Amino acid sequence: MAEINNLKWYVLRAISGKENKVKEYIEGALVTSPIFREYISQVLIPTEKVVALKNGKRTVKERNMLPGYILVECDLQDECYPLLRNIPNVLGFLSDGGKNNIKPAPVPQAEINKIIGAANESEAEVICEETYIVGEKVKVTNGAFNGFNGVIAEVMPDKHKLRVVVTIFDRQTPLELGFNDVEKE
Repeated sequence: MAEINNLKWYVLRAISGKENKVKEYIEGALVTSPIFREYISQVLIPTEKVVALKNGKRTVKERNMLPGYILVECDLQDECYPLLRNIPNVLGFLSDGGKNNIKPAPVPQAEINKIIGAANESEAEVICEETYIVGEKVKVTNGAFNGFNGVIAEVMPDKHKLRVVVTIFDRQTPLELGFNDVEKE
């Protein structure tokens, strides 16, 4: 592979949901086309892990951090710009000036490092596919109070937590529990 000199990161805008197809197209072209290999180094779609709770079961899924955007490291010369711009499902470059054919500004390396770092270090975010209602009965499934039954007193969706009142030794005790620490009865 030839050494590419002026590598900079650019952001391609794609039809949302078609990012992987665009990435596959570019990666396929890197294998088959010497023109693509001459100007393009790598293609990234930053993803993050998400834990989904459905019917009390945890599943880990990957979600696109920047829907509709693809990061491309390339030397954006006159020959490369139309190659990337005319790929199926590509809407254009971020900040390319639209119809004026003004070349886009590269993304600073520090910003790319933040995006890549956030993708690598992302904790699995909890997304609850169940809805909890105040007054609903639940059973604690994790922690020191595993097996206790209680009633939801408060739902805090922004924190992914519930305040559950359980009866311990004939006393009402409020507990703050995560969505993944309880299941509906």
